Amino acid sequence: MNQPIQRLRASLPRRATSLAIHLALGGMLVWIAVTSATMPFAWRAILLGFGTGLVILAREGWCESAQALILTTEGLHQENGEVIAPFDLIASVDRGVFAFKPSNGFVLRLTRPVGFAWTPGMWWRVGRRVGVGGVTSGAGAKSMADTLAMMIVERDKQRPAG
Repeated sequence: MNQPIQRLRASLPRRATSLAIHLALGGMLVWIAVTSATMPFAWRAILLGFGTGLVILAREGWCESAQALILTTEGLHQENGEVIAPFDLIASVDRGVFAFKPSNGFVLRLTRPVGFAWTPGMWWRVGRRVGVGGVTSGAGAKSMADTLAMMIVERDKQRPAG
């Protein structure tokens, strides 16, 4: 991996808030499923499944959001080396009000699909779109989006027309 141009981290208070919300909602669903004797079994099983899923999601989100997102000339990566979006495939950056993007984040449009991947609270990739944000700071995500947009303009200037 090349020298980092920029890093985007989730702050501890944001991570803790996300963990608390997921655990509280998951715990409530499990509690309702276990204590409601009059509820039909199918609904209790559904609530238990969703509650358990939220507790697992809380743990995953806590662990995964500890890693920073790193922008290099090769693209956007996670701190563990996982490639989120190769720079050559990034067509544009959108952080507009009406963009379908994570909270405090931005969305990348790729030239071709790369496959589904997701790190709870940090980023997701579906088809030709990559959403970055969630528990990240709005200012940090805005700065990274602006840097990426400038890099794309520079890259496109250097490509031959046609």
